[in-house]
Amino acid sequence: MKKQLDYVITQTNAFRIAFVFVLAFATLSCTKEDDVAPTMSSSESKDIAYVLENFSSVNSGVTADDFLKKGKMIPTFKTLVAALVHEKLVSTVANEELTIFAPTDEAFAALGLNEKNIGTVPNLKEILLYHAVAGKVYSTMLSNKYVPTVNGAALKVDVSSGVMINEASVVKADVKAMNGVIHIIDRVLLPPSKNLVELALASAPEFSILVAAVQKAQLVETLSTGGPFTVFAPTNAAFEALLAELQVSSLDAIPVETLKNVLLYHVVNGRVFSTDLQSGPVPTLNGTFNVNLSNLKITDANMREAGLVPSLLNIQAKNGVIHVIDRVILPK
Repeated sequence: MKKQLDYVITQTNAFRIAFVFVLAFATLSCTKEDDVAPTMSSSESKDIAYVLENFSSVNSGVTADDFLKKGKMIPTFKTLVAALVHEKLVSTVANEELTIFAPTDEAFAALGLNEKNIGTVPNLKEILLYHAVAGKVYSTMLSNKYVPTVNGAALKVDVSSGVMINEASVVKADVKAMNGVIHIIDRVLLPPSKNLVELALASAPEFSILVAAVQKAQLVETLSTGGPFTVFAPTNAAFEALLAELQVSSLDAIPVETLKNVLLYHVVNGRVFSTDLQSGPVPTLNGTFNVNLSNLKITDANMREAGLVPSLLNIQAKNGVIHVIDRVILPK
């Protein structure tokens, strides 16, 4: 009996020693793993779609104090998520590497929109894609410029005082997700809805001669559906000065092919915003002119100068951008 008891005690002690050894090894292993791969916060381990849908419950780095001190509650994104579901964009937002400028439910409510009626909005998909930028763009990477969106049109970024995206304020930046970053904004961003020709027509009578010239040169379809293009658009006064310079009374005196060549000299491929312009030659659809940013002047092939109008730069259309100039420029 004593031998059996001694055997049990010996086995028990051996088990205890083995258990302590295993426990120590497991503790050491966990410590080393923590040194190599720190645990991510909850939002960083979830995709953008999940973070938006569960924003108040995930650890997104946002605290109540961030908003209560501004008299606001922690934001919700039910309307934005409902819009993504309606347009079948949830998987895109969950899998692509994106930066999302996310309007709150309060921002949608200011337009009379909520999760129940958001599906009635025309061009909803275009609007949603206008809130998305490819890649991870943190607030420290933003500067005063235009940023292209997945929609194609660009957002105006102004970091002079806080961060403004078009007319919206960023109320909380850099909410991290597994596949991107979210910047919370207080307004819904609306992309341009008119093409280049429609935009010129909407600005009548200031560009009525330009529109008439485009029609005569049979460039309406090209500038309506093609592109994107950047158009340096002469005003009516600029065309009137040209007619006087040519000593003719109207556009009717200018041959169609000549007029077409002149108009194409005002068109550049792609969206070229004022922040993208550099001094030097700029290739157009019909030759090259030179830009001097020090005095905002364009010099044409005949050494004539046109001035860029600062208050009328970067007018966005669905298929491009317009910069207004005060003189018609001429190719060789």
